[in-house]
Amino acid sequence: MAHTQSEIRTNRLLLRPIRPSDLEDIYRGLSDPQVIEHYGVSFDTLQATKQQMAWYEQPEQCWWAICERDSETFYGAVGFNDISSEHQKAEIGLWLLPAYWGKGIMTEVFPAVCPYAFSELGLHRIEGYVNHGNINCKRAMGKLDFQLEGTMRDCERKDGKYISVDIYALLKS
Repeated sequence: MAHTQSEIRTNRLLLRPIRPSDLEDIYRGLSDPQVIEHYGVSFDTLQATKQQMAWYEQPEQCWWAICERDSETFYGAVGFNDISSEHQKAEIGLWLLPAYWGKGIMTEVFPAVCPYAFSELGLHRIEGYVNHGNINCKRAMGKLDFQLEGTMRDCERKDGKYISVDIYALLKS
């Protein structure tokens, strides 16, 4: 059973649980070359994207659709992967459709979902794994009080090349 999270509202945004009707928007994002350049998952077909929808339902995940507060226009998704109650930690993730990049959405969304993770999911630590070349995301992580803990050099392969990943963390305290 997936976490039954509540809606979260910010000044401009509505974060609501992902629902089956989001399939086409999620496919649009996770098949976009600009989005998947720095994201670990991608899909070639609407049918294949159903794997992602099933993944969102797993108990170790807790994800929201990021929408415009009034019109509910879909912007992207944010959430927590690999929630570990034993270690009281999870990985935070976020992706946005390119039309909504550079509008301060990440810096509005993280301060809304991180307190939720600490209070409702019982986490002590939130980890963020950022492709070393993703300068904008790294800059935002710093603004959001995530501490850079180090770089895992050439730790993953993407498109036939090794990539390095920076590890950021935010602690409850």
